[in-house]
Amino acid sequence: MPKTLIILNPHAGNGRAGRAWTRLEPLLWETLGELVVAVTEKPDDVAPHLERAYASGLTRVISIGGDGTNHVLINALAQLNTRHPNDPPMVYGNLPFGTGRDWARGIGTPLDDLQAAARWIASAQPRPTDVGLLEYDNRREYFLNIASAGIGNEIATQVNAARVRRPWTFLQATIRGLLRYHPRPMQITLDGEPWYEGSAYIVAIANGSTFASGMKIAPHAQIRDGLFDVVLVRGANVGSLLAALPRVYRGTHLTHPAVRYGRAREVRVIGEGSPVGVELDGEVAMGRDLTFRVQPGLLHLLS
Repeated sequence: MPKTLIILNPHAGNGRAGRAWTRLEPLLWETLGELVVAVTEKPDDVAPHLERAYASGLTRVISIGGDGTNHVLINALAQLNTRHPNDPPMVYGNLPFGTGRDWARGIGTPLDDLQAAARWIASAQPRPTDVGLLEYDNRREYFLNIASAGIGNEIATQVNAARVRRPWTFLQATIRGLLRYHPRPMQITLDGEPWYEGSAYIVAIANGSTFASGMKIAPHAQIRDGLFDVVLVRGANVGSLLAALPRVYRGTHLTHPAVRYGRAREVRVIGEGSPVGVELDGEVAMGRDLTFRVQPGLLHLLS
């Protein structure tokens, strides 16, 4: 059985990943075989571990961490596999211990049972999976689950700054954000065609279906169809949006009068005036001209 590289962020989930690792490690040795464990303290640690593992012949990596670890690995893997187009791809799996865990929730990873999670990752098969690419201000960044422009940046900033994060931290941050956020004027095109122009709270560009610890913002999204699901919330009465939040958790909000829904391979968002806040799998950025492109089957992910 080939070796598996484990990327461990012990600080994920307020230290929950590190505490769980003492019980999870023997389970993974039993189900996966020999492990090579790399403990990361900061994002810059990830890429060198991948490069060394790949050079030594390892082609499977599993992260034990949160959304931040996942995001860093997706970007490092996309770059590594792109540099070696004629060689076997590095296969990726994730056992989540962060706050949101939305990608794992969407693909059916057991979330709260370590033994079930170990069995699941051992039996999971690598499948070509779509990845999103954001290009902005001469930068390129990949995302796996969902990116958004607008209020999502403010919500993610609040969550990332929280000293202790709980599943309801996202809901609290969303409510606070709606109460103080001013909808931004945006111009949005889908596959080069004008789609929306006006003020908006958020436009979500979704590969996966769920973000913010259980909000089914794009309930019809598929991770292997070569398309983004695009969900926009127009400027609207704050009270009506707050009242509609339970519908987002159920995925029944697409018929709300403030919501617009579309599908596309490419989404361009231009903010009028100052740069637009953006978040990618919970990581934040800013840009004036944002172009999101789906990369069909770019990575081989365990699911």
